[in-house]
Amino acid sequence: MDENSLRKLLEEVRNGAIDLDGALYRLKKLPFEDLGFARVDNHRCMRTGVPEVIFCQGKTISQIRGIVEALAKRHANILATRAGQEVFEAIRETGVESEYHEMARIVVIRPQPVEKIGNIAVVSAGTSDIPVAEEAAVTADVLGNRVKRIYDVGVAGIHRLIDVCDDLLQANVAVVVAGMEGALASVVGGLVSCPVIGVPTSVGYGASFGGIAALLSMLNSCASGVSVVNIDNGFGAGYQASLINKRAAGMTHKSDAHAEVEAG
Repeated sequence: MDENSLRKLLEEVRNGAIDLDGALYRLKKLPFEDLGFARVDNHRCMRTGVPEVIFCQGKTISQIRGIVEALAKRHANILATRAGQEVFEAIRETGVESEYHEMARIVVIRPQPVEKIGNIAVVSAGTSDIPVAEEAAVTADVLGNRVKRIYDVGVAGIHRLIDVCDDLLQANVAVVVAGMEGALASVVGGLVSCPVIGVPTSVGYGASFGGIAALLSMLNSCASGVSVVNIDNGFGAGYQASLINKRAAGMTHKSDAHAEVEAG
């Protein structure tokens, strides 16, 4: 339940549209709902502004369906991550409206339009890194951020990156997704004044050790503004970028408003 839903419930009580017992029953399920195999957090949206996210990997289809049905009663724009086609089909069978982003492996449940603010650049080193980049981009987009995708601009052809510098310089935060040796995060970090979130991917030959080489390269970056999430964690990077972008966009809005007052 988000703040608007809670206000609506209180209004219904005040107007007599729902009695106290009915309101009490709904409020009992407000903090969380125990499904036996999962305790669904209905308070998360009130705390963070984002509904609980369903991490599908490792869950059974029946568990995912149960969580979806519980969350969909109270929330919109619910993210189900690491979801394959089979999971999407199972979610659709519940009758809940949903859309599937195949490359990102994300299902958006009860999708609703959201006003987009600020500017996040999601950058991938190669085409093979795009699935993780898309996980970050779709996450940030659904959470209400303007997202600019800049793909296949790795350091092996660095002129491709230089060609898109204008887009990078307009971003409040850049998510840089790279496998192999993971050098792109440092290069972008040396070009921009905004925070850079490095996402190492498991893309690469044997000596990349499933993304550990890229992870260590990004952790040891000589560019001061680079922070790093876990290997292949596009969702975590997109979520963190959203937090940074919304703070930056809010500060810009307040600064512009202040300037208008001063000018007036």
